[in-house]
Amino acid sequence: MIIGLIKTMRPKQWIKNIFVFAPLVFDKKLLELHYLGRTIAGFLLLCAVSGTVYIINDVADVSKDRQHPKKRERPIASGQLGAGTAIGAAIVILLVALPLAFLLNPVFGGIASGYLLIQLAYSFWLKNTVIIDVMIIASGFILRVAAGIPLVNAERFSPWLFVCMMLGALLVGFGKRRHELILLKENANAHRQSLEEYNLTLLDHAITIVTASTLLAYALYTFSAKGLDTVDYSMMLTIPFVLYAIFRYLYLIHVKGIGGEPEEIILTDRPLQVAILLWGLSVVIVLYALPWIKQLAQ
Repeated sequence: MIIGLIKTMRPKQWIKNIFVFAPLVFDKKLLELHYLGRTIAGFLLLCAVSGTVYIINDVADVSKDRQHPKKRERPIASGQLGAGTAIGAAIVILLVALPLAFLLNPVFGGIASGYLLIQLAYSFWLKNTVIIDVMIIASGFILRVAAGIPLVNAERFSPWLFVCMMLGALLVGFGKRRHELILLKENANAHRQSLEEYNLTLLDHAITIVTASTLLAYALYTFSAKGLDTVDYSMMLTIPFVLYAIFRYLYLIHVKGIGGEPEEIILTDRPLQVAILLWGLSVVIVLYALPWIKQLAQ
């Protein structure tokens, strides 16, 4: 039962909560242990809250999950974990996590509560509304980033990063819908009502638009965002890694036919992992190492 509960909370998807670290990194406070500790605590609390959302979502979707070739193996859909037990565990986790979130920071607690309410609305209503369903997914990533701001008292965090995050999340969301449409075919509507309103042409056009917009937004951020303090525009050196990562993702969903679980792509595709790692290292070098080297040179 415990194993089934942990599986239902989907630890693999907790990787999405890593975006709470964005303000810590881009506000140049990664090396300040006080803020690092607060962000790690916020990450763990977001994992707990998001885990309960997955529990409630699986309880609500149990009949539809049983018609899905992969989701039918989930603990609740397969009968490994009882629905009543799962809901009871979700309530207990929330009764612990939410008060701790407010204790850590009231604004962070409010954002975590807002995230919970939006995701519950998605699980029961909004996921059946075409386009809105993907926009709600994107809002979850934006809230994760926003949750990290009060934890570090961010002063130099650029709004451009919210735009980049929103567009990137939309890209992943539309890619996921495309994969579901192809995988389920004529049974797509039985699994998710909104899939009846999608088709490959619409999704491919949306993916194309969002891809171009993401690349443009990130490029604009690298040379115009307030707070970078890189007058030589050195942050633009990170653009090739973002470009490759996006093209690699498009290759995986269009050529390899995967994309239903984006977190699995990140955890299993080595070229994408290398691109993300190199991008992260290049960001840290530009924001932290280069200013230090310039000071030594002076």
